[in-house]
Amino acid sequence: MRDCSNRAGFDRVLMAVAATFLTVSATSALAAPSDTPRASAAELAIDAAVPRPEPANVPPPTIGDFKMDSTGTVPDAAKATEKPAEPRTAPKAAEPKMDIKPTENVTAPAAKPSDAATTTPPAATATAPASEPATEPVKVSTVAPADQPVADRLRDMLGAKSLRYFDRKNERAAVEKFYSTRDYAPQWTQAGKLTDSGKGVIARMKDAAAEGLNPADYPVPDFAAATSPDQLAEAELKLTASMLDYARQAQSGRMHWSQVAADIQYPEHPTDPAEVLANISTAKDASAALDGYNPPHKLYKDLKAKLAELRGQGDGPMIHIAEGPALAYKAATKKQGEVAPEDPRVPQLRAKLGVTENPDGTHYDAKVAAAVRKFQESVDLKPTGVLDDRTVKAINSPKRDRQIDIVLVNLERLRWLPRQLGAASLGNAYVILNVPDFTLKVMQNGAPVWTTRVVTGKPGKHATPMLTETMKFITVNPTWNVPPSIIYNEYLPALQQDPTVLDRMGLRLERRRDGSIHISQPPGEANALGRIRFNFPNKFLVYQHDTPDKHLFAKEERAFSHGCMRVQNPDQYASTLLNITMPNERYTPEKIRSMYGRSEIDLKFPTPIPVNITYQTAFVDDAGKLQIRKDIYGRDATMIALLKNGRSRDLEAMVAHAQPSYSRPAGSSLPAGVNFASDNTFSSGPSFFERLFGGPSPMTPPAPIGRRPQPRFTR
Repeated sequence: MRDCSNRAGFDRVLMAVAATFLTVSATSALAAPSDTPRASAAELAIDAAVPRPEPANVPPPTIGDFKMDSTGTVPDAAKATEKPAEPRTAPKAAEPKMDIKPTENVTAPAAKPSDAATTTPPAATATAPASEPATEPVKVSTVAPADQPVADRLRDMLGAKSLRYFDRKNERAAVEKFYSTRDYAPQWTQAGKLTDSGKGVIARMKDAAAEGLNPADYPVPDFAAATSPDQLAEAELKLTASMLDYARQAQSGRMHWSQVAADIQYPEHPTDPAEVLANISTAKDASAALDGYNPPHKLYKDLKAKLAELRGQGDGPMIHIAEGPALAYKAATKKQGEVAPEDPRVPQLRAKLGVTENPDGTHYDAKVAAAVRKFQESVDLKPTGVLDDRTVKAINSPKRDRQIDIVLVNLERLRWLPRQLGAASLGNAYVILNVPDFTLKVMQNGAPVWTTRVVTGKPGKHATPMLTETMKFITVNPTWNVPPSIIYNEYLPALQQDPTVLDRMGLRLERRRDGSIHISQPPGEANALGRIRFNFPNKFLVYQHDTPDKHLFAKEERAFSHGCMRVQNPDQYASTLLNITMPNERYTPEKIRSMYGRSEIDLKFPTPIPVNITYQTAFVDDAGKLQIRKDIYGRDATMIALLKNGRSRDLEAMVAHAQPSYSRPAGSSLPAGVNFASDNTFSSGPSFFERLFGGPSPMTPPAPIGRRPQPRFTR
């Protein structure tokens, strides 16, 4: 007899199979086509019909329980309506189509309100963009609330009117970046009041006259009268512009050296406006930081102190000479004795003019008369030595004193020099030659090591140029390659008068393929360069050298050369330089002289020594006294006129000058009967510059050109 006790269980299986078939059919019909193959409804039904152990209390299946590779258990159909199934989280948020409801023949599980977000992935997806954070954090202003209105105005003004305050492109860009990085917060004020930084900058610019600058070139706005954000912002930018002007002119000068003459060339050292802004804004003492752009040299500081004395701002009281009768000194003659009138003003006159001998003497003697004569010459008065009314007025007018103008332009020229005058690795060693004083000094560790007299160029086209270069080597027994200017302006005209003049002078004449003439003088005792040449290559083709004409060094004014500088004691000069750059070699003047002969010898410096050729008509000597020299080249007069014309900003621009020309002048020719040492019509040969200082390669010493090959040695 068949046991029907399992009939009810079998019925339940059939009901589950039917429900499964209907569910899968409905899902297959409604689902979008997919690239992934799915099992058919029949296959799923067969799999579901396989008898499996019945789990206890298992809820009826949902759509999410059916997968292609699923072999899930068969639920109890009878309990499908008894207990709703706990909803399950969607397997993938990226597949929203799995949310499709089955047909009404299948009882869907009721979702709890608390699980609504879990059972509905599209709703979660819809709210996701709203919950994402911003890509960039909101920038919080660092400006103090009291300064924010000024900052807002600075932002607007720099965006629209920066050209009004900063006409230099690099300064305008630096200022815009400086304020933008600080959220346009003002630098010189806080809550409408001047900061310590602002006070320091203003104090330094108001004292510009002490540095030989013009305070009117650096206007200071009235911050006390600035009450609104607009006024404070405008005052801020005006002070920034004046501060940048001060730093630039303190460092490089009120005028560019090219404004004065074509024979001046110094290295450029302009300020970086971004560096100036960063330096002043972060300095503990803004006044001292701004002062740091003035020259650091002792030459400058000593002369600046003398400027204060001339203006009556020194440590001692200002001396005023009273009016009175004219005083004249007369030297003794055979018929008449010395005439030295006595006057109570004379002690003051001695102090004023720096006559230290017999300071309390009341006699207008020879020493006082000589000082008056020197003063008259310095202020363009007739140098009579007589103390008359005009002389007294000039002495009592320090602000209009000619000496002050001279000091001012000399301070200006010192700004053109490099900040680092010497070679740092050699104890800051350098050579400085002062043209109007006709002296040369070798400096090391801030003190003079050696001094000598020099002969410089004649006024006019033969003036010695002002420059900074580096001396790289010394030539013993040099060949003199005559400069083209001397050849065409002096020697060729002389040949027209006497075709044998060069032979008698020991000069060698050569004609080149291009028709140009080359003249040289071989090494020897009578060579125009003497026994030693000091080489610092430069575009003006000048150098320092010995000379056979020693008698010129006895003269007070020694402007006699064609531009080169003749040194009185070249053997001592050479040994001094060589001992600085090669101390282990122990050179002496005797060792240098032992090299004299007919062969060129190059002594190369391992470390070049800077050479600074200056034009200081006013300077302070080693005894601390102000010295004034004659303006032999008229540089002072030119600069004084330029500074007084009121175009200070225009003077900072570089002026282009024609480069020195060493080509043959038109119409130059040689007379008949001139003897040529050689006729190099088939060789172009080296240039004049290469003849003078060597070939283009710095690794090889200059070749001896312009004469027959001779032995040459390099040490």
